[in-house]
Amino acid sequence: MMRRCALDLVRRCSDSRRTNYLVDACRLGYGYKQNNCPPHRGSDECASTINSPSCSSSQSYATSCATWPDTQPRENPSSDMLIDSFGRFHNYLRISLTERCNLRCQYCMPAEGVELTPNSDLLSHDEIIRLADLFVSSGVDKIRLTGGEPTIRKDIEDICLHLSSLKGLKTLAMTTNGIVLAKKLPKLKECGLSAINISLDTLVPAKFEFMTRRKGHARVLESINTAIELGYNPVKVNCVVMRGMNDDEICDFVELTREKPINVRFIEFMPFDGNVWNIKKLVPYAEMLDKVRQQFKDVRRLQDHPTDTAKNFKVDGHSGTISFITSMTEHFCAGCNRLRLLADGNFKVCLFGPSEVSLRDPLRAGVDDLELKDIIGAAVKRKKRAHAGMFDIAKTANRPMIHIGG
Repeated sequence: MMRRCALDLVRRCSDSRRTNYLVDACRLGYGYKQNNCPPHRGSDECASTINSPSCSSSQSYATSCATWPDTQPRENPSSDMLIDSFGRFHNYLRISLTERCNLRCQYCMPAEGVELTPNSDLLSHDEIIRLADLFVSSGVDKIRLTGGEPTIRKDIEDICLHLSSLKGLKTLAMTTNGIVLAKKLPKLKECGLSAINISLDTLVPAKFEFMTRRKGHARVLESINTAIELGYNPVKVNCVVMRGMNDDEICDFVELTREKPINVRFIEFMPFDGNVWNIKKLVPYAEMLDKVRQQFKDVRRLQDHPTDTAKNFKVDGHSGTISFITSMTEHFCAGCNRLRLLADGNFKVCLFGPSEVSLRDPLRAGVDDLELKDIIGAAVKRKKRAHAGMFDIAKTANRPMIHIGG
């Protein structure tokens, strides 16, 4: 059913829509050339060709967050290691298992690729489990596995089995591109994987190949369908929205929620090293929501948890839901409860902050858990109140997303 739904949507696209996106992509500076695509003319010349009213007013996009809550959510932490200087309790750890990926998505990796960390400098299976156990025993109750592409790691099932058995862990989730997920998911579920996010930025196969620089659209649809059949509810579908690339598909993605337990998560395009971010490519949350409400009349806001990264909505009569991750125009730093452990063992307290501290090096030097907790706690205490705003983030040196972990 999922594949038929997507194929029906593709067939409804006009020929001009399927061919002109290459022209639009070059005009907006995606830096991609094909024989039927005009050369990119540069950002200054491109700016004069954009007719969207929202683009012309892009400099006025808000970058401040909602009202800072008087009290931050705490869930009886086992220690203060996970509490920052603003009282935020961090019970959610994202672990990147690898820097390698079987796709080359434009918003994640530069066209020329990235230099990969030598395998000997990446965290081993045992090191991942030890550090995860340290976090969980201190109060983390949700772990998300990321990459790169986590499913290409050969010991992924064993990692899931050991992590899911950690006392105190409530949720073991994974974010994946879905290319090889369908055949691995039954075993991963047996090993304790309890939640799944699958990245899919277009319902048009040719556009998928352009955006990811690889084939595999049908396999991603198969993985979404497999996750539904295995009882994952909701199956979260992550969609990074970029102007001139896939913003014309927003309502098509909403249609996927009509009969299936899918939560489509529309993500504002974010700046990272090498992804050629600029304001013209950003489609703000308010504009995306307006597009949805123009086509779907009964769209109601759902109650969000204080630590949610997403603003959640439901279309009346639909089985699934839609969400908007508004990192750029309405950030959610006030309720941030997330920490990141990178594949090379570096610890990162903010996705957009350049500061990192190595946990691998002291771990391999033989320090005990108490010393590791001191290092982690000191890093958490240095976490800033909020990120710098999208224009400053775009000018700040940070790693490519493929290194940080999605």
